[in-house]
Amino acid sequence: MGVARETTAPGRERLLRRTVRMLVARRWLLLTLFAGVFVPLAIFGGLAEEVWEQEGFAWDTALLWAIHGYATPFLDRFMLLVTDLGAPLPMIACTALALAFLAYRRRYADVLYATLAIGGAAALNLLAKLLFQRHRPMLWPQLTPETDFGFPSGHAMGTLAVVATLTVLLWPTRWRWFALVVGAIFAFLVGVSRIYLGVHYPSDIIAGWCAALVWVSGVRVIVFAPLPWWQARVRRLLRLRDAAGSG
Repeated sequence: MGVARETTAPGRERLLRRTVRMLVARRWLLLTLFAGVFVPLAIFGGLAEEVWEQEGFAWDTALLWAIHGYATPFLDRFMLLVTDLGAPLPMIACTALALAFLAYRRRYADVLYATLAIGGAAALNLLAKLLFQRHRPMLWPQLTPETDFGFPSGHAMGTLAVVATLTVLLWPTRWRWFALVVGAIFAFLVGVSRIYLGVHYPSDIIAGWCAALVWVSGVRVIVFAPLPWWQARVRRLLRLRDAAGSG
């Protein structure tokens, strides 16, 4: 028994070292999965369950009234401007410019990623609204009346999808922190503007942000994640077989 333990101990140590090296090599992938997929998915799931059961949240209405208490003519104009900047048309224009630039630089994998991330988020938002059919708040006369469903917020989901996608694309460059900080502030202000204007519950905004993070991060993992070692080995063996056959 003692000999068996001695012979298996080095194998266990090698396995542990290999596992640690693999985790370290894939630390950014694991961080993306945890912070960009698992955590926001759990938050979205909790909100969606309550909305589906039509139970609602006590803090939704309370927070709406609290923010509305700060309303002024100046803030009205400012929030209308912010919400207009986060509307679908400006986001579509921004996306089109990014896709055109990527196509010009022949970064076709990035074109595919941006199309799936931003376009998929828009389609997912429409499907979610039809599924949950949550009506918008009607607590005071609104400056920008909305008639469609509110969960999750299209403005919040669309702006964060664009911001997150551009941040991923710019991450290898020196513009990474500018995109992250400025984009996060912009997405946050758009979400706040929708609450200030009374066209969304705060839970709609949070759900939109979470859904965008889940989708953009998930697409990022699928498009950019490195192939597992066994898939790379299979491809190498296939190339060797083709080379031998042609020879």
